[in-house]
Amino acid sequence: MATKGPLLRVFEVRTKKGCADTLLANFATTSVDVVEGHPGNRGHFFGRCVQGGEDRVMFVSLWEDLDAVKARFGDDWQVSYMPEGYEDLIEDCSVCHFDMSEGWSVL
Repeated sequence: MATKGPLLRVFEVRTKKGCADTLLANFATTSVDVVEGHPGNRGHFFGRCVQGGEDRVMFVSLWEDLDAVKARFGDDWQVSYMPEGYEDLIEDCSVCHFDMSEGWSVL
């Protein structure tokens, strides 16, 4: 599928019990370093699920287009990228990309 961009890269995680706070702290430093300042990156945000999912967190980055995502993450762009030590905190995770060209608005 051809994408027009911008693209959201959504890293969704179910942490090991009691590890959500630690992973969120890592998102604020390590994960930010993974995306911030890289060509085509337009920002990021992260947070915790508010609907009974205290162990569910997500890190979302906004990219200019799919080419920018591929340039940053390489051939494994469709695979969850986990910096060192993340595996110790994560029960399971996924990464998904969303083409936002159909419904993009800045508040």
